[in-house]
Amino acid sequence: EEASADAAALRNMLVGEADKEAWWRTPRDTPKGGRPVTKDDPLTVLVAGGGLAGLVTAAACHAKEMKVAIFEQASSYAPYGGPIQIQSNALRAIQRINPQCYEELVAAGTVTADRVSGLKIGYKKGNKLAGLYDKGDWLVRFDTIGPALEAGLPATVVVDRPVIQQILVKYGVPEGTVRIKSRVQTFEDLGDGRGVCATLEDGTKAYADVLVGADGIWSQVRKTLHGLDDGAGGFAASGAAGGALDDAEARKLAQETVRVAAKADRRYSGFTCYAALAPHRASNIEDVSYQILLGEKKYFVFTDGGGERQQWFALIREPAGGVDPEPTPEDPTPKLTRLRKEFACSGDGDQDGNVWDDFALELINASSEEDIKRRDLYDGAPLLTTVDPQRLLSPWAKGPVAICGDAAHPMMPNLGQGGCQSTEDGYRLGEELGTVTHTKDIPWALGKYSRVRVIRTAIVQGFAQLGSDLLVDFDLMMTIPFLGPFFLTMTQLSMPWVLRFLYTAEF
Repeated sequence: EEASADAAALRNMLVGEADKEAWWRTPRDTPKGGRPVTKDDPLTVLVAGGGLAGLVTAAACHAKEMKVAIFEQASSYAPYGGPIQIQSNALRAIQRINPQCYEELVAAGTVTADRVSGLKIGYKKGNKLAGLYDKGDWLVRFDTIGPALEAGLPATVVVDRPVIQQILVKYGVPEGTVRIKSRVQTFEDLGDGRGVCATLEDGTKAYADVLVGADGIWSQVRKTLHGLDDGAGGFAASGAAGGALDDAEARKLAQETVRVAAKADRRYSGFTCYAALAPHRASNIEDVSYQILLGEKKYFVFTDGGGERQQWFALIREPAGGVDPEPTPEDPTPKLTRLRKEFACSGDGDQDGNVWDDFALELINASSEEDIKRRDLYDGAPLLTTVDPQRLLSPWAKGPVAICGDAAHPMMPNLGQGGCQSTEDGYRLGEELGTVTHTKDIPWALGKYSRVRVIRTAIVQGFAQLGSDLLVDFDLMMTIPFLGPFFLTMTQLSMPWVLRFLYTAEF
Protein backbone atom coordinates (compact mmCIF):
# COMPACT_ATOMS: atom_id res chain seq x y z
CA GLU A 1 0.00 0.00 0.00
CA GLU A 2 2.83 2.40 0.81
CA ALA A 3 4.52 1.59 -2.53
CA SER A 4 1.25 2.21 -4.38
CA ALA A 5 0.79 5.53 -2.58
CA ASP A 6 4.36 6.57 -3.49
CA ALA A 7 3.69 5.70 -7.12
CA ALA A 8 0.41 7.63 -7.19
CA ALA A 9 2.09 10.68 -5.64
CA LEU A 10 4.95 10.49 -8.21
CA ARG A 11 7.35 10.47 -5.27
CA ASN A 12 11.01 10.64 -6.38
CA MET A 13 9.95 11.13 -10.03
CA LEU A 14 11.35 13.86 -12.32
CA VAL A 15 8.62 16.51 -12.59
CA GLY A 16 8.15 20.29 -12.79
CA GLU A 17 11.11 22.65 -12.87
CA ALA A 18 13.59 19.86 -12.24
CA ASP A 19 12.44 18.24 -15.48
CA LYS A 20 12.91 21.47 -17.45
CA GLU A 21 16.48 21.79 -16.13
CA ALA A 22 17.48 18.10 -16.41
CA TRP A 23 21.12 17.51 -17.30
CA TRP A 24 20.31 15.30 -20.29
CA ARG A 25 18.49 18.12 -22.13
CA THR A 26 21.73 19.96 -22.94
CA PRO A 27 23.87 18.62 -25.80
CA ARG A 28 27.57 18.33 -24.95
CA ASP A 29 30.29 19.82 -27.06
CA THR A 30 32.40 16.69 -26.92
CA PRO A 31 35.40 16.79 -29.27
CA LYS A 32 35.84 14.22 -32.00
CA GLY A 33 37.51 11.19 -30.44
CA GLY A 34 35.68 11.56 -27.14
CA ARG A 35 36.62 12.81 -23.68
CA PRO A 36 38.18 11.45 -20.51
CA VAL A 37 35.81 10.13 -17.84
CA THR A 38 36.61 11.59 -14.42
CA LYS A 39 34.98 11.87 -11.02
CA ASP A 40 34.05 15.49 -11.78
CA ASP A 41 32.85 14.63 -15.30
CA PRO A 42 31.44 11.10 -14.99
CA LEU A 43 29.97 8.83 -17.61
CA THR A 44 26.34 9.69 -18.43
CA VAL A 45 23.77 6.96 -19.12
CA LEU A 46 20.21 7.05 -20.48
CA VAL A 47 18.02 4.03 -19.70
CA ALA A 48 14.93 3.38 -21.84
CA GLY A 49 12.42 1.57 -19.65
CA GLY A 50 11.82 1.76 -15.92
CA GLY A 51 10.94 -1.86 -15.20
CA LEU A 52 13.14 -4.23 -13.23
CA ALA A 53 15.87 -4.38 -15.89
CA GLY A 54 16.00 -0.60 -16.27
CA LEU A 55 15.95 0.16 -12.56
CA VAL A 56 18.65 -2.37 -11.72
CA THR A 57 20.81 -1.10 -14.60
CA ALA A 58 20.41 2.47 -13.38
CA ALA A 59 21.19 1.47 -9.79
CA ALA A 60 24.30 -0.43 -10.93
CA CYS A 61 25.54 2.53 -12.96
CA HIS A 62 24.79 4.99 -10.13
CA ALA A 63 26.72 2.76 -7.72
CA LYS A 64 29.73 3.21 -10.03
CA GLU A 65 29.28 7.01 -9.79
CA MET A 66 27.75 7.48 -13.25
CA LYS A 67 25.04 10.06 -13.93
CA VAL A 68 21.81 8.26 -14.89
CA ALA A 69 18.35 9.08 -16.27
CA ILE A 70 15.45 6.62 -16.75
CA PHE A 71 12.63 7.15 -19.29
CA GLU A 72 9.53 5.11 -18.46
CA GLN A 73 6.51 5.11 -20.77
CA ALA A 74 3.91 4.36 -18.06
CA SER A 75 2.10 7.24 -16.35
CA SER A 76 2.95 5.81 -12.90
CA TYR A 77 4.35 2.72 -11.22
CA ALA A 78 0.87 1.31 -10.77
CA PRO A 79 0.40 -1.94 -8.82
CA TYR A 80 -0.15 -4.31 -11.74
CA GLY A 81 1.52 -7.48 -12.86
CA GLY A 82 1.61 -9.33 -9.54
CA PRO A 83 4.58 -10.40 -7.43
CA ILE A 84 7.98 -11.27 -8.89
CA GLN A 85 10.25 -14.10 -7.80
CA ILE A 86 13.66 -12.69 -6.94
CA GLN A 87 15.68 -15.88 -7.01
CA SER A 88 18.98 -16.40 -5.27
CA ASN A 89 21.19 -15.36 -8.20
CA ALA A 90 19.29 -12.08 -8.68
CA LEU A 91 19.40 -11.32 -4.95
CA ARG A 92 23.17 -11.69 -5.02
CA ALA A 93 23.41 -9.26 -7.95
CA ILE A 94 21.30 -6.68 -6.09
CA GLN A 95 23.30 -7.23 -2.91
CA ARG A 96 26.51 -6.45 -4.79
CA ILE A 97 25.01 -3.35 -6.43
CA ASN A 98 23.36 -1.82 -3.37
CA PRO A 99 23.25 -3.60 0.02
CA GLN A 100 20.43 -1.38 1.27
CA CYS A 101 18.19 -2.29 -1.68
CA TYR A 102 18.96 -5.94 -0.98
CA GLU A 103 18.07 -5.65 2.71
CA GLU A 104 14.83 -3.82 1.92
CA LEU A 105 13.81 -6.43 -0.67
CA VAL A 106 14.49 -9.35 1.68
CA ALA A 107 12.56 -7.60 4.47
CA ALA A 108 9.60 -6.97 2.15
CA GLY A 109 9.61 -10.43 0.57
CA THR A 110 8.17 -13.83 1.37
CA VAL A 111 10.67 -16.70 1.38
CA THR A 112 9.51 -19.46 -0.98
CA ALA A 113 12.58 -21.73 -0.95
CA ASP A 114 11.69 -23.28 2.42
CA ARG A 115 8.92 -25.53 1.04
CA VAL A 116 8.47 -28.16 -1.66
CA SER A 117 8.53 -27.27 -5.36
CA GLY A 118 7.91 -29.62 -8.26
CA LEU A 119 5.72 -31.22 -10.90
CA LYS A 120 2.45 -33.08 -10.36
CA ILE A 121 0.19 -34.92 -12.76
CA GLY A 122 -3.07 -33.03 -13.23
CA TYR A 123 -5.30 -36.09 -13.61
CA LYS A 124 -5.18 -39.89 -13.46
CA LYS A 125 -2.81 -41.19 -16.13
CA GLY A 126 -0.56 -44.05 -17.15
CA ASN A 127 -0.72 -47.84 -17.34
CA LYS A 128 0.81 -50.84 -15.61
CA LEU A 129 3.88 -50.86 -17.88
CA ALA A 130 4.54 -47.11 -17.81
CA GLY A 131 3.36 -46.54 -14.25
CA LEU A 132 0.01 -45.50 -12.81
CA TYR A 133 -0.45 -41.99 -11.44
CA ASP A 134 -3.48 -40.56 -9.72
CA LYS A 135 -4.42 -36.89 -10.08
CA GLY A 136 -2.27 -34.70 -7.86
CA ASP A 137 0.54 -37.27 -7.53
CA TRP A 138 4.05 -35.84 -7.38
CA LEU A 139 6.14 -36.68 -10.45
CA VAL A 140 9.27 -34.66 -9.65
CA ARG A 141 10.24 -32.63 -6.58
CA PHE A 142 13.15 -30.26 -6.38
CA ASP A 143 15.04 -28.53 -3.63
CA THR A 144 15.71 -24.86 -4.38
CA ILE A 145 17.36 -23.90 -1.11
CA GLY A 146 20.13 -26.53 -1.18
CA PRO A 147 21.84 -25.29 -4.37
CA ALA A 148 21.54 -21.69 -3.13
CA LEU A 149 23.19 -22.51 0.19
CA GLU A 150 25.92 -24.48 -1.60
CA ALA A 151 26.75 -21.36 -3.61
CA GLY A 152 26.56 -19.14 -0.54
CA LEU A 153 23.50 -17.34 -1.91
CA PRO A 154 20.40 -16.05 -0.09
CA ALA A 155 17.09 -17.92 -0.35
CA THR A 156 14.58 -16.97 -3.06
CA VAL A 157 11.89 -14.45 -2.08
CA VAL A 158 8.75 -13.19 -3.80
CA VAL A 159 8.09 -9.44 -3.70
CA ASP A 160 5.28 -7.33 -5.14
CA ARG A 161 6.26 -5.56 -8.35
CA PRO A 162 5.43 -2.00 -7.13
CA VAL A 163 7.36 -2.65 -3.92
CA ILE A 164 10.46 -3.68 -5.90
CA GLN A 165 10.13 -0.62 -8.09
CA GLN A 166 9.73 1.80 -5.21
CA ILE A 167 12.64 0.26 -3.27
CA LEU A 168 14.92 0.67 -6.29
CA VAL A 169 13.64 4.20 -7.00
CA LYS A 170 14.01 5.24 -3.36
CA TYR A 171 17.33 3.61 -2.46
CA GLY A 172 18.96 2.70 -5.76
CA VAL A 173 19.04 5.99 -7.67
CA PRO A 174 18.98 9.72 -6.81
CA GLU A 175 15.67 11.55 -6.57
CA GLY A 176 14.49 12.79 -9.94
CA THR A 177 16.17 10.00 -11.94
CA VAL A 178 12.92 8.57 -13.37
CA ARG A 179 10.86 10.51 -15.91
CA ILE A 180 7.45 8.93 -16.53
CA LYS A 181 5.21 9.27 -19.60
CA SER A 182 8.42 9.13 -21.62
CA ARG A 183 9.18 6.57 -24.31
CA VAL A 184 12.38 6.49 -26.31
CA GLN A 185 11.28 6.34 -29.94
CA THR A 186 14.64 6.34 -31.72
CA PHE A 187 18.26 7.38 -31.31
CA GLU A 188 21.29 8.64 -33.20
CA ASP A 189 24.86 7.52 -32.53
CA LEU A 190 26.84 10.80 -32.64
CA GLY A 191 30.03 8.85 -33.38
CA ASP A 192 33.69 9.17 -32.44
CA GLY A 193 33.12 8.88 -28.70
CA ARG A 194 30.66 11.80 -28.67
CA GLY A 195 27.76 9.81 -27.28
CA VAL A 196 24.16 9.38 -28.33
CA CYS A 197 21.05 11.50 -28.85
CA ALA A 198 17.76 9.79 -27.97
CA THR A 199 14.46 11.13 -29.24
CA LEU A 200 11.38 10.61 -27.07
CA GLU A 201 7.92 10.00 -28.47
CA ASP A 202 6.93 13.65 -27.83
CA GLY A 203 9.98 14.91 -29.73
CA THR A 204 12.10 15.74 -26.67
CA LYS A 205 15.84 15.16 -27.18
CA ALA A 206 18.08 13.54 -24.54
CA TYR A 207 21.88 13.45 -24.71
CA ALA A 208 24.36 11.17 -22.94
CA ASP A 209 27.43 9.00 -23.43
CA VAL A 210 25.46 5.72 -23.33
CA LEU A 211 21.92 4.52 -24.08
CA VAL A 212 20.65 1.24 -22.62
CA GLY A 213 17.42 -0.22 -24.01
CA ALA A 214 15.57 -1.94 -21.18
CA ASP A 215 12.24 -1.31 -22.90
CA GLY A 216 10.86 -4.83 -23.07
CA ILE A 217 10.23 -7.52 -25.66
CA TRP A 218 8.89 -5.00 -28.24
CA SER A 219 11.85 -2.69 -27.69
CA GLN A 220 12.12 0.44 -29.82
CA VAL A 221 15.83 0.64 -29.00
CA ARG A 222 16.35 -2.92 -30.28
CA LYS A 223 14.38 -2.09 -33.43
CA THR A 224 16.72 0.79 -34.29
CA LEU A 225 19.86 -0.99 -33.08
CA HIS A 226 19.26 -4.04 -35.28
CA GLY A 227 17.71 -2.19 -38.22
CA LEU A 228 14.38 -4.02 -38.01
CA ASP A 229 11.38 -3.09 -40.14
CA ASP A 230 8.85 -0.45 -39.16
CA GLY A 231 6.33 -1.96 -36.78
CA ALA A 232 8.93 -4.18 -35.06
CA GLY A 233 8.79 -2.08 -31.89
CA GLY A 234 5.97 -0.61 -29.91
CA PHE A 235 3.28 -1.54 -27.45
CA ALA A 236 1.70 -4.97 -27.75
CA ALA A 237 -0.19 -7.45 -25.60
CA SER A 238 1.98 -10.28 -24.33
CA GLY A 239 3.64 -11.66 -21.22
CA ALA A 240 2.70 -13.83 -18.28
CA ALA A 241 2.55 -10.91 -15.88
CA GLY A 242 -0.48 -9.43 -17.62
CA GLY A 243 0.64 -5.81 -17.69
CA ALA A 244 -1.41 -2.67 -17.46
CA LEU A 245 -3.77 -3.39 -20.37
CA ASP A 246 -7.43 -3.91 -19.63
CA ASP A 247 -9.42 -6.60 -21.45
CA ALA A 248 -10.76 -4.25 -24.12
CA GLU A 249 -7.27 -2.99 -25.00
CA ALA A 250 -5.82 -6.51 -24.97
CA ARG A 251 -8.60 -7.72 -27.28
CA LYS A 252 -7.82 -4.96 -29.77
CA LEU A 253 -4.08 -5.67 -29.66
CA ALA A 254 -4.24 -9.47 -29.96
CA GLN A 255 -3.89 -9.64 -33.76
CA GLU A 256 -1.64 -6.57 -33.87
CA THR A 257 0.75 -8.40 -31.56
CA VAL A 258 1.02 -11.25 -34.09
CA ARG A 259 2.05 -8.75 -36.76
CA VAL A 260 4.53 -6.96 -34.49
CA ALA A 261 6.10 -10.29 -33.47
CA ALA A 262 6.70 -11.27 -37.10
CA LYS A 263 8.51 -7.99 -37.80
CA ALA A 264 10.42 -8.11 -34.50
CA ASP A 265 11.70 -11.66 -35.11
CA ARG A 266 10.03 -12.96 -31.96
CA ARG A 267 8.86 -16.56 -31.55
CA TYR A 268 5.31 -17.38 -30.52
CA SER A 269 5.70 -20.03 -27.82
CA GLY A 270 2.54 -21.86 -28.80
CA PHE A 271 0.84 -20.93 -25.52
CA THR A 272 -1.73 -18.42 -24.44
CA CYS A 273 -1.57 -17.64 -20.74
CA TYR A 274 -4.29 -16.78 -18.23
CA ALA A 275 -2.89 -15.30 -15.03
CA ALA A 276 -4.17 -13.86 -11.75
CA LEU A 277 -3.19 -13.13 -8.18
CA ALA A 278 -5.86 -14.78 -6.03
CA PRO A 279 -6.59 -13.29 -2.58
CA HIS A 280 -6.72 -16.76 -1.07
CA ARG A 281 -4.77 -18.97 1.33
CA ALA A 282 -4.01 -22.13 -0.63
CA SER A 283 -4.93 -25.44 0.98
CA ASN A 284 -1.32 -26.71 0.58
CA ILE A 285 0.53 -23.48 1.39
CA GLU A 286 2.22 -24.84 4.52
CA ASP A 287 4.03 -27.50 2.48
CA VAL A 288 4.25 -26.28 -1.12
CA SER A 289 5.54 -22.98 -2.52
CA TYR A 290 5.57 -23.81 -6.25
CA GLN A 291 3.95 -26.56 -8.28
CA ILE A 292 2.94 -27.34 -11.84
CA LEU A 293 -0.04 -29.53 -12.66
CA LEU A 294 0.68 -31.22 -16.00
CA GLY A 295 -1.92 -32.05 -18.59
CA GLU A 296 -2.62 -32.61 -22.27
CA LYS A 297 -1.98 -29.41 -24.29
CA LYS A 298 -2.01 -27.33 -21.10
CA TYR A 299 -0.57 -26.98 -17.62
CA PHE A 300 -1.34 -25.01 -14.47
CA VAL A 301 1.34 -23.22 -12.45
CA PHE A 302 0.97 -21.98 -8.88
CA THR A 303 3.39 -20.03 -6.69
CA ASP A 304 3.07 -18.42 -3.29
CA GLY A 305 2.49 -14.69 -3.81
CA GLY A 306 3.01 -13.72 -0.17
CA GLY A 307 0.46 -12.24 2.21
CA GLU A 308 -1.95 -15.18 1.80
CA ARG A 309 -2.22 -14.58 -1.94
CA GLN A 310 -1.52 -17.14 -4.64
CA GLN A 311 -0.24 -16.31 -8.10
CA TRP A 312 -1.30 -18.73 -10.80
CA PHE A 313 -0.83 -19.19 -14.54
CA ALA A 314 -2.85 -21.43 -16.84
CA LEU A 315 -0.93 -22.09 -20.06
CA ILE A 316 -2.95 -23.55 -22.94
CA ARG A 317 -1.51 -24.56 -26.31
CA GLU A 318 -3.37 -22.84 -29.16
CA PRO A 319 -2.70 -20.49 -32.12
CA ALA A 320 -1.66 -16.90 -31.47
CA GLY A 321 -4.06 -13.99 -31.57
CA GLY A 322 -7.05 -15.62 -29.89
CA VAL A 323 -9.42 -13.64 -27.67
CA ASP A 324 -12.20 -14.48 -25.24
CA PRO A 325 -15.78 -13.48 -25.99
CA GLU A 326 -16.96 -10.20 -24.55
CA PRO A 327 -19.10 -10.52 -21.39
CA THR A 328 -22.84 -10.88 -21.97
CA PRO A 329 -25.85 -11.11 -19.64
CA GLU A 330 -25.88 -14.86 -20.35
CA ASP A 331 -22.16 -15.23 -19.61
CA PRO A 332 -20.76 -12.26 -17.66
CA THR A 333 -17.50 -14.12 -16.91
CA PRO A 334 -16.21 -15.70 -20.16
CA LYS A 335 -12.63 -16.22 -18.93
CA LEU A 336 -13.78 -18.01 -15.79
CA THR A 337 -16.24 -20.04 -17.86
CA ARG A 338 -13.50 -21.29 -20.15
CA LEU A 339 -11.04 -22.04 -17.34
CA ARG A 340 -13.65 -23.98 -15.37
CA LYS A 341 -14.13 -26.19 -18.42
CA GLU A 342 -10.39 -26.52 -19.16
CA PHE A 343 -9.62 -27.66 -15.60
CA ALA A 344 -12.90 -29.38 -14.68
CA CYS A 345 -12.50 -31.55 -11.58
CA SER A 346 -15.84 -33.38 -11.59
CA GLY A 347 -18.29 -35.06 -13.93
CA ASP A 348 -16.88 -35.83 -17.39
CA GLY A 349 -13.87 -33.58 -16.84
CA ASP A 350 -12.40 -31.39 -19.58
CA GLN A 351 -13.01 -31.65 -23.34
CA ASP A 352 -10.63 -34.64 -23.49
CA GLY A 353 -12.40 -36.44 -20.66
CA ASN A 354 -9.70 -35.79 -18.06
CA VAL A 355 -10.92 -35.06 -14.52
CA TRP A 356 -8.42 -32.60 -13.01
CA ASP A 357 -7.05 -32.32 -9.51
CA ASP A 358 -9.31 -29.81 -7.75
CA PHE A 359 -6.41 -27.53 -6.76
CA ALA A 360 -6.47 -25.69 -10.10
CA LEU A 361 -10.13 -24.73 -9.68
CA GLU A 362 -9.53 -23.86 -6.03
CA LEU A 363 -7.36 -20.95 -7.20
CA ILE A 364 -9.33 -20.12 -10.37
CA ASN A 365 -12.57 -19.85 -8.38
CA ALA A 366 -10.86 -17.63 -5.81
CA SER A 367 -10.12 -15.09 -8.59
CA SER A 368 -12.45 -12.51 -10.09
CA GLU A 369 -13.05 -12.15 -13.83
CA GLU A 370 -11.53 -8.65 -13.73
CA ASP A 371 -8.31 -9.87 -12.12
CA ILE A 372 -7.65 -12.58 -14.71
CA LYS A 373 -5.45 -11.40 -17.57
CA ARG A 374 -4.95 -13.26 -20.83
CA ARG A 375 -1.83 -12.81 -22.98
CA ASP A 376 -0.06 -14.82 -25.66
CA LEU A 377 3.50 -15.73 -24.72
CA TYR A 378 6.40 -14.81 -26.97
CA ASP A 379 10.12 -15.35 -26.52
CA GLY A 380 13.23 -15.11 -28.67
CA ALA A 381 15.65 -17.48 -30.33
CA PRO A 382 18.15 -18.70 -27.69
CA LEU A 383 21.06 -17.91 -30.01
CA LEU A 384 21.53 -15.40 -32.79
CA THR A 385 19.75 -16.08 -36.10
CA THR A 386 22.08 -13.85 -38.10
CA VAL A 387 25.41 -13.96 -39.91
CA ASP A 388 26.05 -10.25 -39.39
CA PRO A 389 29.71 -10.21 -38.16
CA GLN A 390 29.10 -7.15 -35.95
CA ARG A 391 26.21 -8.84 -34.15
CA LEU A 392 28.12 -12.09 -33.77
CA LEU A 393 30.92 -10.18 -32.06
CA SER A 394 28.62 -7.94 -30.02
CA PRO A 395 25.09 -9.44 -30.03
CA TRP A 396 23.30 -6.81 -27.92
CA ALA A 397 25.41 -3.70 -28.42
CA LYS A 398 26.66 -1.36 -31.12
CA GLY A 399 28.61 1.83 -30.52
CA PRO A 400 27.33 3.57 -27.37
CA VAL A 401 24.02 1.64 -27.33
CA ALA A 402 23.09 -1.71 -25.72
CA ILE A 403 19.96 -3.65 -24.83
CA CYS A 404 19.19 -5.80 -21.79
CA GLY A 405 16.38 -7.75 -20.14
CA ASP A 406 13.42 -8.78 -22.30
CA ALA A 407 14.68 -6.50 -25.08
CA ALA A 408 17.67 -8.86 -25.39
CA HIS A 409 16.43 -12.28 -24.24
CA PRO A 410 12.67 -12.73 -23.63
CA MET A 411 11.95 -16.15 -22.18
CA MET A 412 9.13 -18.41 -21.04
CA PRO A 413 8.04 -17.92 -17.40
CA ASN A 414 8.22 -21.50 -16.13
CA LEU A 415 11.77 -21.16 -14.67
CA GLY A 416 10.96 -17.80 -13.06
CA GLN A 417 14.27 -16.48 -14.43
CA GLY A 418 13.14 -13.68 -16.78
CA GLY A 419 13.48 -10.92 -14.20
CA CYS A 420 16.46 -12.63 -12.59
CA GLN A 421 18.46 -12.69 -15.82
CA SER A 422 17.51 -9.03 -16.37
CA THR A 423 18.93 -8.28 -12.93
CA GLU A 424 22.17 -10.05 -13.81
CA ASP A 425 22.29 -7.96 -17.02
CA GLY A 426 22.03 -4.74 -15.03
CA TYR A 427 24.81 -5.80 -12.69
CA ARG A 428 27.12 -6.76 -15.56
CA LEU A 429 26.41 -3.51 -17.44
CA GLY A 430 27.40 -1.52 -14.37
CA GLU A 431 30.57 -3.54 -13.93
CA GLU A 432 31.73 -3.15 -17.54
CA LEU A 433 30.82 0.54 -17.87
CA GLY A 434 32.54 1.13 -14.53
CA THR A 435 35.88 0.29 -16.20
CA VAL A 436 35.54 3.04 -18.83
CA THR A 437 38.07 5.87 -18.45
CA HIS A 438 37.48 7.47 -21.86
CA THR A 439 34.30 7.63 -23.93
CA LYS A 440 36.05 6.07 -26.94
CA ASP A 441 36.19 2.83 -24.88
CA ILE A 442 32.41 2.59 -24.44
CA PRO A 443 31.77 0.31 -27.48
CA TRP A 444 34.36 -2.18 -26.18
CA ALA A 445 32.82 -2.21 -22.68
CA LEU A 446 29.29 -2.74 -24.03
CA GLY A 447 30.53 -5.40 -26.44
CA LYS A 448 32.19 -7.27 -23.59
CA TYR A 449 28.97 -7.07 -21.53
CA SER A 450 27.11 -8.55 -24.48
CA ARG A 451 29.56 -11.40 -25.04
CA VAL A 452 29.71 -12.28 -21.33
CA ARG A 453 25.95 -12.45 -20.99
CA VAL A 454 24.71 -13.97 -24.25
CA ILE A 455 25.82 -17.58 -23.67
CA ARG A 456 24.41 -17.83 -20.15
CA THR A 457 21.07 -16.26 -21.07
CA ALA A 458 20.84 -18.41 -24.21
CA ILE A 459 21.16 -21.53 -22.06
CA VAL A 460 18.51 -20.29 -19.63
CA GLN A 461 16.22 -19.38 -22.56
CA GLY A 462 16.75 -22.83 -24.01
CA PHE A 463 15.93 -24.52 -20.68
CA ALA A 464 12.76 -22.44 -20.42
CA GLN A 465 11.66 -23.17 -24.00
CA LEU A 466 12.42 -26.89 -23.78
CA GLY A 467 10.83 -27.19 -20.36
CA SER A 468 7.62 -25.53 -21.49
CA ASP A 469 7.32 -27.74 -24.58
CA LEU A 470 8.09 -30.92 -22.62
CA LEU A 471 5.59 -30.12 -19.88
CA VAL A 472 2.64 -30.60 -22.23
CA ASP A 473 4.19 -33.81 -23.62
CA PHE A 474 4.39 -35.46 -20.19
CA ASP A 475 0.81 -36.57 -20.72
CA LEU A 476 1.86 -38.69 -23.71
CA MET A 477 5.01 -39.98 -22.02
CA MET A 478 3.00 -41.30 -19.09
CA THR A 479 1.51 -43.95 -21.40
CA ILE A 480 4.76 -45.16 -23.02
CA PRO A 481 6.45 -48.11 -21.27
CA PHE A 482 9.95 -47.37 -19.94
CA LEU A 483 10.12 -43.91 -21.57
CA GLY A 484 7.87 -42.23 -19.00
CA PRO A 485 9.68 -43.53 -15.91
CA PHE A 486 13.07 -42.91 -17.59
CA PHE A 487 12.19 -39.31 -18.41
CA LEU A 488 10.91 -38.63 -14.89
CA THR A 489 14.06 -40.13 -13.38
CA MET A 490 16.32 -38.06 -15.64
CA THR A 491 14.33 -34.91 -14.82
CA GLN A 492 14.66 -35.59 -11.09
CA LEU A 493 18.41 -36.23 -11.41
CA SER A 494 19.06 -33.22 -13.65
CA MET A 495 17.20 -30.58 -11.64
CA PRO A 496 19.92 -30.09 -9.01
CA TRP A 497 22.41 -29.45 -11.84
CA VAL A 498 20.05 -27.02 -13.55
CA LEU A 499 19.53 -25.15 -10.28
CA ARG A 500 23.26 -25.07 -9.60
CA PHE A 501 23.75 -23.49 -13.01
CA LEU A 502 21.05 -20.90 -12.31
CA TYR A 503 22.17 -20.19 -8.75
CA THR A 504 25.72 -19.19 -9.47
CA ALA A 505 27.43 -16.35 -7.68
CA GLU A 506 29.22 -15.27 -10.86
CA PHE A 507 27.46 -13.79 -13.88
